[in-house]
Amino acid sequence: MAATETTVKDTATNDRAQSGNPITPAAVLSRAQSANVEFVDLQFIDILGMVKSVTIAVEQLPTVIARGMWFDGSSVEGTTRVAERDMYLFPDLATFAIVPWTAPSEPGGVTARLLCGVHRPDGEPFLGDPRAVLTHQLERAHALGYTYAVAPEVEFFLLRRDGGRIRPPEGDSGGYFDSAGGAAAAVQRDVVRLIREMGIRTEAYHHEVSVGQYEIDFPADDALRTADSLVTFRTAMKAVAARRDLHATFMPKPIAGLNGSGMHVHQRLDDLGSGLSVFTDDTDPYGLSETARAFMAGQLAHARGMSAVLAPLVNSYRRFVPGHEAPVFLIWARVNHEALIRVPADTGPQHAGQIELRCPDPAANPYLAFAVMLAAGLDGIERNLSLPEPFEESLYSVSDEELRSRNVSMLPMTLGEAIIELELDPVIREALGDHLYERYVAALRQQWYDYRKCISQWEIDHYLEAY
Repeated sequence: MAATETTVKDTATNDRAQSGNPITPAAVLSRAQSANVEFVDLQFIDILGMVKSVTIAVEQLPTVIARGMWFDGSSVEGTTRVAERDMYLFPDLATFAIVPWTAPSEPGGVTARLLCGVHRPDGEPFLGDPRAVLTHQLERAHALGYTYAVAPEVEFFLLRRDGGRIRPPEGDSGGYFDSAGGAAAAVQRDVVRLIREMGIRTEAYHHEVSVGQYEIDFPADDALRTADSLVTFRTAMKAVAARRDLHATFMPKPIAGLNGSGMHVHQRLDDLGSGLSVFTDDTDPYGLSETARAFMAGQLAHARGMSAVLAPLVNSYRRFVPGHEAPVFLIWARVNHEALIRVPADTGPQHAGQIELRCPDPAANPYLAFAVMLAAGLDGIERNLSLPEPFEESLYSVSDEELRSRNVSMLPMTLGEAIIELELDPVIREALGDHLYERYVAALRQQWYDYRKCISQWEIDHYLEAY
């Protein structure tokens, strides 16, 4: 393969960018040998954020590190056309980890994983790879003198099947911050423990508002490393829950009448040289620098265009209704939890200099979500956009006339509307890249088309006999 040397060099550079220290092939092979690794899962991410995997015997690992692993890209959702089927996986050595929740196939044998970049036969990164899309936006931030850190709060449900119905785990009748016992609590402890073994840190976990709903928080870290952690966490949570006859779902709104699951993302830009947040200014009433204000203005300006990426399912838009905490209006504030962007009060060093975007949900592809969030914010900085005044009062008590007078708009209310807004936003389209954008929109359109053909029970109940 002609491009091997170039690609391996790019991979090594990526390793340094993630970890701060070079991860050598020799170090990875030594770890695999000392851990008695038998198989290695070469994992990559499709456009919808699903983890795909090619498994090799550990004896093949040196060759794969040096030359990549061929796979048929045309068989993966939204990846390539048939004429572009030859693709290669090149492992990011910094992501090597033992998979602790898989049982060995034989006594003593274990499985490891490596997250991979997808490359074309000429060695160039493939533009349809979500990790490459995020990496490109991070490089854009670096060129402007910034690094981008995110700290997501991931909500999800743990459910069980009972006579064909889905129910919360037995013994779970709790609400926000209530103690959860039984299988649900054991699942969360097990997952936190297992992903810690893989080098993934968590900050806290607790019961959420709805019965059967929980949240796990991640500390602020490099956006690429955090996206890697999120896809690993989702895989681990589903695997561990299944062991206890529970189903972990990151579906945004699985139960009508209950609060849905969001993924609030705390975020900040740090100075590339000093490592300090560039979002803080002690002289500002909200502690915000001009850079932070422009970044927030960019995200507000592109919120409608980002929506199809941050809330990618038909079901996502079941959350965006008044009275269930999910943001609807494009405003910012400190104490108003209806705001799309919130500026938390001083919460200690772990959240210093951060702003919180509250509209993403846990079904989003984290690589694409962080990429468009960063692109929107950087557009605000580059164009020096002005941030409107904060809106601290509840908007549900404000008249439509006042909302119009203050130019307050809303998020899309359906996936169909969100697709149109994405098509109309050149900044978000450019962030995704032409190749991935076309295939991503095609996948969303198919989802929307399939949904529109369905007849709901609500329609039957309300229309069948009345009309």
